[in-house]
Amino acid sequence: RARRPTVTSTERTAPGSLPPDVVIRAMTSADLPTVFDIEINSYSMPWGDETFRGLLRRRDAEALVAEQHGAVIGYAIYWWVADQAELGNVAVTATARGQGVGAALVNAVLARAGRRGVREVFLEVRPSNRVAQRLYERLGFVPVGVRRNYYARPTEDALVMRRVLEE
Repeated sequence: RARRPTVTSTERTAPGSLPPDVVIRAMTSADLPTVFDIEINSYSMPWGDETFRGLLRRRDAEALVAEQHGAVIGYAIYWWVADQAELGNVAVTATARGQGVGAALVNAVLARAGRRGVREVFLEVRPSNRVAQRLYERLGFVPVGVRRNYYARPTEDALVMRRVLEE
């Protein structure tokens, strides 16, 4: 089995905050059944399998997974245009939540986006999802706007957040 690229120490959360046996690597099509399972167990309006397959084919998108003991336990997907990026989705298995995996995935996205010349990253989050908002705030995202009736099941606005990347 070929060795997969992992995150560098600068893409991780603070030392000791992520289990040492967790690696972050590029998502492959072989990961999609597990990623899709995480997706449907995390969101009321999950993306379909074909959405993930399409994102893996795009040249302006990157999908990452967090893996522990050979099992995918989380993922993050982002895409970019010029110097702006959108963090499209981040999800972690219920059993891996609260261990720094989500933060490590977002940090990996920020590091990789920065190397691509991205200067600001945007995301949408439900106002009712305070856990995610606190995570994003700890990682330097700030609220910049609201998208009315963005989410369905239940209908809810989206809080738009932005993180400016350092030069």
